[in-house]
Parts: sequence; C-alpha cells; structure tokens
Amino acid sequence: MDWQQIWTTVQNWLTNTGIKILIAILLLVISFPFINWLGKKIAKRGEKLKEKKHIDTTVYRTLSYIAKVGLKILVVISLIAYLGIDTSALTALIASLGVGVGLAVNGTLSNFAGGVLLLFTRPFKDGDYISANGFEGTVEDIFICNTKVRTNDNKVIYLPNGKLSTSEIVNYTENNTRRVDLTYSISYSDDFDKAAGIVKKVAAENPKVLSDPAPMARVTKHSASSIDLFCPVWCKTEDYWTVLFDMNEQVKKAFDENGITIPFDQMDIHVKNDR
Repeated sequence: MDWQQIWTTVQNWLTNTGIKILIAILLLVISFPFINWLGKKIAKRGEKLKEKKHIDTTVYRTLSYIAKVGLKILVVISLIAYLGIDTSALTALIASLGVGVGLAVNGTLSNFAGGVLLLFTRPFKDGDYISANGFEGTVEDIFICNTKVRTNDNKVIYLPNGKLSTSEIVNYTENNTRRVDLTYSISYSDDFDKAAGIVKKVAAENPKVLSDPAPMARVTKHSASSIDLFCPVWCKTEDYWTVLFDMNEQVKKAFDENGITIPFDQMDIHVKNDR
C-alpha cells in the first residue's frame, strides 16, 4: 500500500473539496440565522404599521414566511452548485418529489392557494364578524392555510382557506351600520296601527337606534293566528346585538302596558254530531 499516494490524495481532497465543504457549512450556519432575522424584521415592520396605521399584519406575516422558505431553498441550491455537484439531476429529483408531494398534500396546496387568494381579494380582516361554511364568528387570525374564527359561544374554529376562498362569505362588519330585522306578531282583534305606533315609539326612544334611516313598522303577513309586523331598524354595527335584545324586551313591555296581545298558535276544532 502506497501511503504517500494516499496522503497526497487526502491532501488534494482537503485542499479542494474539503475547504469548499467547510466554506459551504460556514455559509449555511451564517445565512440561515440571518434569513430568520430578516423574516422577523418583516413581521415586526407589520406590527409597527398595525399600531400606527391600523394595517392588517397578515400580508407581512405571509411575506415573511415565503421570504424565509424561498431564500433558504435558494441558499441550499447555490451551495450545492458551489460544491460542484450537478444540479440538473437534483432539479429533476426535486421536480419528481414535488409531483409526488403535490398529489399527497393536494388539500394543503389548495388551502395554501386559497390563503394567497384571500390575501389579495381581502373579503375580511382580523376583527371582522363573518359567516361562512355554516359557521359565524369573529376573525382572530388569518394564516396561509386556514383562518381562525371565534364563535359567540367562545369556540375556536379553523376554517380551511381552500374552501373559504370559493364559498359565500357574509361580512357583517365591513360597513359601519347594520339593519336589525324585527318581526312582532299581534292578535287579529288588536289595532295594528296602534301596535305599529308603539314599536316606532320604542325605537325612537332607544339611543342606539339610528334616526336615519327612520324606523318603520308595516304589516308584512297575515298568519294563521296573528298579524305580523315587520320592523327594521338601523344601528351601528357594534350595537347590533344590544339593539336586538333591547327592542324585543322593550316592545314586549310596551305591548303589555297598552293591552296589545302577542298570540300563540291556535286551532279551531268543530265537532259534528251525526245523531
């Protein structure tokens, strides 16, 4: 065994490939923490803008995530090329793995694409009250693959962005005002003009009910056991539930004080005697 030849080979490897590997490892150790730091800076920039200008930080969080992943992949590919490894075979391998992974995580990719679409279309933002996919609640956070919503009974629901981006979304808080649709049933024997006047008076005395558009009360239906009064009132969006509860309670008290009957379903039965 020619030890001199072996030592020469080792020296040549250390001089060429070995130094390159050490440099690649050093660059990897330096670049990854720097990329993470850069991502945090982007996210913090979004937080500062949110505090000053009330700008939603979802875009900045997403940009931070995409920037970190993209830059890390670019660094790894560049270092592989620096080491002299043929990247064409690696590219083909990555492409093949991409197809396989894509088929395996089709739902995840759909949610990712849906998240990107939501970031551009902006049908809602953090703090909005929405209804979608059979659920409704307040949007607490918008992630790249799902959206976190808290319901009125304090349940946390994570809605997949893939379905969310293609479904009907009702945003109740996009506008500053909202209409509260109220319906009150009175007996056929009661004076509906009087009942309508009572409802409008109750609405006018409620400080949270807006005067423009003016509250109204009109007969909307002749039901089997009652006459139904439709009474839409407008309020600020944040006062919706307060106005709904207050109006129902106050109208019931006013009806009782003025002798207006709220009927219950009735059925008249006629007995025929054949004898």
